[in-house]
Amino acid sequence: MIINRIQMLGQSVLSTVSRLGQASVFLYQIILTMPGVFLRPALIIKQLHSTGVQTLIIILVAGGFIGMVLALQSYYVLVDFGAEDSISQMVVLSLMRELGPVITGLLFAGRAGSALTAEIGLMKSTEQLSGMEMMAIDPMQRVLAPRILSGFLAMPLLTAVFMAVGVLGAYVVSVHGFGIFEGVFWSLAQTKVDFYTDLMNGMIKSVVFGLVIVWIAVFEGYDSMPTSEGLGQATTRTVVHGSLAVLGLDFLLTALMYGDI
Repeated sequence: MIINRIQMLGQSVLSTVSRLGQASVFLYQIILTMPGVFLRPALIIKQLHSTGVQTLIIILVAGGFIGMVLALQSYYVLVDFGAEDSISQMVVLSLMRELGPVITGLLFAGRAGSALTAEIGLMKSTEQLSGMEMMAIDPMQRVLAPRILSGFLAMPLLTAVFMAVGVLGAYVVSVHGFGIFEGVFWSLAQTKVDFYTDLMNGMIKSVVFGLVIVWIAVFEGYDSMPTSEGLGQATTRTVVHGSLAVLGLDFLLTALMYGDI
């Protein structure tokens, strides 16, 4: 019994490593086709609209409410110490360092990542990709590379919007709700936040998250079984693996940026 479980564990590990290797080769092949994508900017703009603009609504709503909730929770904690004026500092640091890139990444994986997987998986099941190959059109350059590049570009922009809306939400609650002086709110937000240490590190996280999410999404769609069940499983794997990748990479990047690792 124990031997069977060890064999199953070994097979699972080998399968995971093999699939990671396939995904790495897949990404390398797409990177090789990237120069040709820049000759067709219309493809990039179209995918930017699909992955970025259509994800903007959920980013705006989530960013505003999360900023307001952060301000509420911060006030209830800081008021006991007479430091309620520091709400802006706590909210801005939380959004720029962690919550901005992480929550945007999770939302991006759930909305744009699943859509990319479903779209590419459907193209595979209907043999559109095979038809392109028969017409001497490289599907990696025509279909896959623009989607990866657009996700890579859209994720930092969405993160910046999330941060900005979150700060505005915190401003509304703090200034108009709790009566914090407006000048104090903005002055602490500006003087206590470092551009490179806080904002740029958060944007670096968003770039890494965006690349990993679209990589997983495109690979799962391209590698999915050409059936309705296989497409559903691939979409689920995209959301689960993309979310776990965001959380795991967040820990590693935070430790590298702010820790001693």
